[in-house]
Amino acid sequence: MRVRIRRLADDVELPMYHSAGAAAFDLAASEDATVAPGEVRLVGTGLVIQVPEGFFLAIVARSSLPLRKGLIVANGVGVVDCDYCGPDDEVKVQVCNLTSAPVQVRRGDRLAQGLLLPAVRIEWDEVDDHGTPSRGGFGATGGYS
Repeated sequence: MRVRIRRLADDVELPMYHSAGAAAFDLAASEDATVAPGEVRLVGTGLVIQVPEGFFLAIVARSSLPLRKGLIVANGVGVVDCDYCGPDDEVKVQVCNLTSAPVQVRRGDRLAQGLLLPAVRIEWDEVDDHGTPSRGGFGATGGYS
């Protein structure tokens, strides 16, 4: 699949797959930043990505980010819609510092991974009853009370 991308600066690297079997491409910081303890901060990638219609870009954490830097992707999974691709619509990674010390992010640090996934549009069919019994609520299959 070919995807249109624009660098906001000439020296920003394009996202890369770092192995032949990688499911996701890495997204790197385009700027240096300091993330204070407990702080949630947006870190720019320096990229505007035109996600194809019918898809969305999922931004997920790299597995090593919490262990190596003490950072997590703050919103769990970031979602970039196909219509977020205007001239200033930079893809950013929202990170949270879990540590008790400031964390330095350096330009080029790989902070997250990106996946292009189908965005299925649905229409709702409202009903009064689904015709199946209730299962007991949240955690019902795990034996919790």
